[in-house]
Amino acid sequence: MKRWKVAPCDHVAAVKCARQLGIPAMAAALLQNRGFDDPKKMQEMLEGESISDPLLMLDMGKAVSTIQQAIDQEERIAVYGDYDADGVTATAMLVSYLASCGADVNYYIPEREGEGYGMNLHAIEKLNEFGIQLIVTVDNGIASVAEAKRAAELGMKLVITDHHQPQGEIPQAEAVVDPHRKEDQSPCKMLCGAGIAFKLILAMEGEYADTESLLEEYAELAMLGTIGDVVPLIGENRILVKEGLRLLPRTNRPGLHSLMGYAGVAGQTLSATTVAFSLVPRLNATGRMGSPKRAVELLIGENPMETDSLAAQICADNDRRRETEEQIMEEVMELLQREPQRLLDRVIVVEGQNWHHGVIGIVSSRLTERFEKPSIVISVTGEEARGSGRSVEGFSLFDAVYSCRDLLTRFGGHPMAAGLSLAPENLELFRSRINRYAYDLNCPMPVPELMLDGILKPSKISLEIPRVASLLEPFGTGNPAPLFGILGVTLTGIHPVGNGKHLRLQVEKDGAVLQCMKFGMTAEQLPYQIGTKLDLAVTLECRPFRGQDTLSIYIREMKLNACSPELVIAGRQNYEKMLRKEALSPKEAAAILPSRSDAAKLYRILREQNGYQGAEEGISRLIELPMEKILTILYIFSEKNLIHMEDFGGQYQITMIQNPQKVDLMDCSAVHYLKQFLPEREVSVYGVSAENV
Repeated sequence: MKRWKVAPCDHVAAVKCARQLGIPAMAAALLQNRGFDDPKKMQEMLEGESISDPLLMLDMGKAVSTIQQAIDQEERIAVYGDYDADGVTATAMLVSYLASCGADVNYYIPEREGEGYGMNLHAIEKLNEFGIQLIVTVDNGIASVAEAKRAAELGMKLVITDHHQPQGEIPQAEAVVDPHRKEDQSPCKMLCGAGIAFKLILAMEGEYADTESLLEEYAELAMLGTIGDVVPLIGENRILVKEGLRLLPRTNRPGLHSLMGYAGVAGQTLSATTVAFSLVPRLNATGRMGSPKRAVELLIGENPMETDSLAAQICADNDRRRETEEQIMEEVMELLQREPQRLLDRVIVVEGQNWHHGVIGIVSSRLTERFEKPSIVISVTGEEARGSGRSVEGFSLFDAVYSCRDLLTRFGGHPMAAGLSLAPENLELFRSRINRYAYDLNCPMPVPELMLDGILKPSKISLEIPRVASLLEPFGTGNPAPLFGILGVTLTGIHPVGNGKHLRLQVEKDGAVLQCMKFGMTAEQLPYQIGTKLDLAVTLECRPFRGQDTLSIYIREMKLNACSPELVIAGRQNYEKMLRKEALSPKEAAAILPSRSDAAKLYRILREQNGYQGAEEGISRLIELPMEKILTILYIFSEKNLIHMEDFGGQYQITMIQNPQKVDLMDCSAVHYLKQFLPEREVSVYGVSAENV
């Protein structure tokens, strides 16, 4: 579950700004929710800022003169990229541009398996043997101190362009262009690798550069890299993405035509979201499953037959990626079912043999999304265990991994994601240590939040809402698609679609009937039944269908109506503290330990309705008790063989045991554990048997 919040909005100020700018009041309110709280900021957001002078970036002038000199002297140049969507688009962009300038240019993309991210010494040696005299990096290089030194020893010149944070020492190079260097005063802090590459091209064109023409030529590639790297879609990023989306349907690049065809989006008006879910995963798949060189060749290729073949291979890579991801996810879920105690950990750590390194990060993202906890997925191959992890807002996974550095052979990352390597024999100790770190922080694990832009009445929902919202496109990080709450609707229809992989749900309220789509959920996975009253968090889209605009409603989250996620989450966290056998205060223990009458009442309710099946928050509706007490009673019932309970990621199935044996609920592990933290006079009397409840 997530904590639902409605963004605070000064409606009077929003209306005033709307009148001043001549825009709908809803558009002004949405902009205000995103931090654009005055007319000037709103106008800049809507109309776009201008592309800043690239020479404001530190060392950009040096980079231009070094590259230009290499072109003039007919030196061999290599663009050194990265294997993700940002890296391959930046590589393709710069290779295309330098070739158009008459440069003797090639490129190098390291393989994920064997080489990993960034520059490596073996690659430097290879490029030297190939006669390369100048290396220009894109989307990497800021941490390549040893590699830069070796390139200098071999007599090669080096220009670094990167957007990652420096890690202390700046590499030795003719120029190091990175907006995160301390001395850099440019406004380009949010650009990705492809964005920096575009700025380099702009700088290469000199004082009289035609920005519009360069956008026409390269904006599609810059857009793909920007969306792929999930950087904020504001400022110059917004310009690159808007232009790229405008140009993409009529692109002159045969490879993009081929890729859109195989992805099933050719001829469509594309949004940033569509690109993020259709084209970007396919470009990334080449680095995960195949060879990233395919992606570069696709993007720079000019022969439609060749690009068509490459697009087919890339889509096959993506299909294999999906299959591999699903296989690993199934194995992870089987492991968690066999060892459900892992789900109690503050940081979920899972491991398996020979899991594909290219997809374990995606699997970790899915685990974190499902269980709302940081997770690390580790693949054991021979004498090495390599892991990739994802976190939740407010918990620095990098700091947690860093605390275990003495167990690791390699590690890196940032607060929301981390990678690591260690010896397999240290796996269990690592799991224990990283969870000890999370425990020592002495605070509950942060709870993910769901921020709503506002609440909609079903009867007032119309095409006008997504039409107004579209003024803020493109949507992405820093400018999310508007999310609205629809509260207190009754579920009246459940219709599987897409071969049962998705659901169309019909809901009603006050005579208004809405058809809503929920992707990635089967009818079996839906924890609600017909007649259930729900709260929905939805996005709205205006989509053409048979020549007419139609309203599409997409469910992003849902919960029981008027349910308090905060109380459910806090209760679950307290209950898990007990199961982990952590020290409790008398107040915490008293909040968890139920009374005899509580247990008796809940047992009667379960027996009357023959168990329970549904979402975690639904359990809180069974009886008016704090969530931690309810979960503790259920735990006791299960331990004493009164019920059979499956609890897996917030989905519960409780089955009553027929003709149970007479038992003493007082004599159970949970009660014994809780009693030690309470004064004797405060301990509730259990003495309850199955036949009495």
